[in-house]
Amino acid sequence: MAVSPPLPSDPTLDEVRAALAPLVARDAAFDGWSQAAVDMAAQQAGVDKEIAALAFDGGAIAMIDAWFAHVDAAMLTACTPERLSVMKVRAKITALIEARLKALARDKEALRRALSILSLPQNVARAASLGWRAADHIWRAAGDTAVDYNHYTKRTLVAGIYAATLLVLLDDESEGHADTKAFLGRRIEGVMRFEKAKARLSANAERRPSLARFVGRLRYHAR
Repeated sequence: MAVSPPLPSDPTLDEVRAALAPLVARDAAFDGWSQAAVDMAAQQAGVDKEIAALAFDGGAIAMIDAWFAHVDAAMLTACTPERLSVMKVRAKITALIEARLKALARDKEALRRALSILSLPQNVARAASLGWRAADHIWRAAGDTAVDYNHYTKRTLVAGIYAATLLVLLDDESEGHADTKAFLGRRIEGVMRFEKAKARLSANAERRPSLARFVGRLRYHAR
């Protein structure tokens, strides 16, 4: 059953949205990402339908956004700082993505419909933003503090891995989604090999003679 955070006695729209998001996702498998799903979720949570409608006045995209934010929170609950602290970076990224997949796998039909909506031309920019947000949450939880170009390259790589793995998850009927986990492992291994090769090339470049430095020395000694 979908689990939502408890609502205070006088909730804000943000709190209503957070509480209803997993319930809307559960109902979206049957009613689509529609007002009907919001109404059903509101009824289940004991929330006034008009208030629920205000919380999701952005339509399907607002519902999907809220659900993905719920997945962000579920990931961080499953992967506590204490658990991650004893892992290497590769294991952290794997654990964090697997936690997201576990949260999404409960509502695969809702995910399928969500991805279909996000693939529409008018929603591509929002889809990219949501993918970037997921990757940013993953790297921050893993302890990344990069602020240079690595900040962007790391998130771009993880966003690509995550997006590809979601597509595998949709059709995965293996026990415990073993096929999806194996695919994820291969993709992360490929990235790790690339990063190691890039690091070696960078180190070798530092050791190689520099033509610019050589020419500079010639000019200096010619004076």
